[in-house]
Amino acid sequence: MAKGIIYLMTTVVSGLIKIGKTGNEQFENRMRFLESNGYANITGLKREFAIEVDGYDEKEKLIHDIFSKSRIVGTELFALDIEVAKSLLSSLDGKQIYPKDKSKKEVFKESTEEIKLKTEVGFVPDGEYVLNRNIKGFGKVNGKAIVKDGVFTVLKGSFCGNTGKGYVPSIRRNAKIKDNILQEDIVCMNPSSAGWIVIGKSNNGWVEWKDLQGNLIEKYRDKEK
Repeated sequence: MAKGIIYLMTTVVSGLIKIGKTGNEQFENRMRFLESNGYANITGLKREFAIEVDGYDEKEKLIHDIFSKSRIVGTELFALDIEVAKSLLSSLDGKQIYPKDKSKKEVFKESTEEIKLKTEVGFVPDGEYVLNRNIKGFGKVNGKAIVKDGVFTVLKGSFCGNTGKGYVPSIRRNAKIKDNILQEDIVCMNPSSAGWIVIGKSNNGWVEWKDLQGNLIEKYRDKEK
């Protein structure tokens, strides 16, 4: 079976990704072309993951079939969480081509952690919430958040801890923090992702955030809206 590269790219449109293939010799040129010119009237493409595999034609077709319900007809674009696609590609047997600064095992682990973080569910009533915690080697962090219509937003001005080595989710990596102060409001999918922004470490947000009466928000988790 022919050996080639299956690649994954993000686009300027949040939640829209490209899954394609190319020959080994053409990879860099193909990436530069797509990043410069876009694809199917979509711009802002950026390489995210690439792996060299045997039978790349067949494997690309199989991946497209797996995600067929998310596919934009007539294109290699998919309305799909990038981490779901990345976790699948990084589980394939083959040689990782991109990124070069992480192993395939690390990419897979980070993607599954991102998926786990995003799929955490539970009800939090509308209101104001705080997170205060002493972090060893850093000191006290102070986070403020509001929930409105079920949307959990960490507020600008929250005092955030530093991140350590190892896995850091995208919501914290992309947060604008200067001198440990959050520079803008950030919408989060759940309390634990909000906790990552403030604490800078893995956490259970349900026992970190409190309402203004000092109650852990865990008390609301299984209640009906």
